[in-house]
Amino acid sequence: MGGAAAAAFAPAASAAAAPKRNLRKAIMYSTIGVKGSVLQKFRAMKEAGFEGVEPMGAMDRDEVLAAFKETGLKAASVCDHIHWVKTLSAPDEGTRKLGLDGLVHSLHDAHAYGAASVLLVPGVARDGVSYEQCWERSIVEIKKAIPVAKELGVKISIENVGNNFITTPEQAKDYLDAINSEWVGWHFDIGNVGAKYGPAERWIQVLGKRIVRIHVKDFSAKPAAAGARSERPKLLDGGTNWPEVMKALDGAGYQGWGISEQPGNQAADVETARDLAQRMDKIFAS
Repeated sequence: MGGAAAAAFAPAASAAAAPKRNLRKAIMYSTIGVKGSVLQKFRAMKEAGFEGVEPMGAMDRDEVLAAFKETGLKAASVCDHIHWVKTLSAPDEGTRKLGLDGLVHSLHDAHAYGAASVLLVPGVARDGVSYEQCWERSIVEIKKAIPVAKELGVKISIENVGNNFITTPEQAKDYLDAINSEWVGWHFDIGNVGAKYGPAERWIQVLGKRIVRIHVKDFSAKPAAAGARSERPKLLDGGTNWPEVMKALDGAGYQGWGISEQPGNQAADVETARDLAQRMDKIFAS
C-alpha cells in the first residue's frame, strides 16, 4: 500500500464498523482481461464479486442482454465506443456526424440494457483543434443528442480524460452550464485527475450533484522513469486519498455505481478480479 494511502487507512475504525454507503461495484467491460465470450467474461466478474458491468456501445446487443439476464449483473453505464476516433471536436462535419451517430447508438444501447447514462469523451483539443474549437464544436453536437437522451431517459455523462480539454473542476462546471441541460452531467474519473489536475476530492466538491457516475481508478504518485510509461497501480497502492474522496462523495450525496477502470491484468481471471473487487470494498468503507 502506498505511503499516503497507508497512513490514511491506519487509524482504522475497521471496515465493518464504518457506515455502509449505497455504492455498488461494477467494472468497465473493456478492462476485463478474462478471455472468452461476453457471457464468460460476465460470469467471471459475477463470481469475483461485481454487481454490474459497463458495456461498450455497439456491442452485439442481444449477446449482452443475454449475458445480463443469465448472470443477474446490471448495466452500470455504457461507454461510447467511437468518441476517441470520430470526435465531436473534429474539423470536418462528416467526422463529427459519425461521432454523433455513435453517441446516439450508445444511448439506445443504454436504454436497452437498463443503464441510466452514457459515458462520453466530448472531444480532443490537439492535432490542430484548439481548446476553444473543441468547446464550441462538441457543445453543438451534444445538444443535437439531448432530445434522444430525454426521450430514452438516459443521461449523457462527460468524462475527464487525457484529451487536453477541461483540466479543472471550474472548467467542467462552466462546460455543463454552457450545455444547460438536466440530461447532461459528469462521469467523474477519480484517477484521471491524478497529481497534475487533482486532488480528486476538490472536483467532487465543485461538481457535486452534477456527477452522474464515477470511475474508480488510482494513479501513480511517483513519476515514471525517463522514456518509460507510468504504470497504473492497484487500487490503494497509488496516490489517491481515498478517505477524502469518499468524504467528498458523501458530501455530494453520491449514490449508486462505482465503476472500476483498472488495467485488464487486474481482472485477468476470477482471482485477480476478486482482489480488485475487495479493494473497492475497502475504499467504499473508508
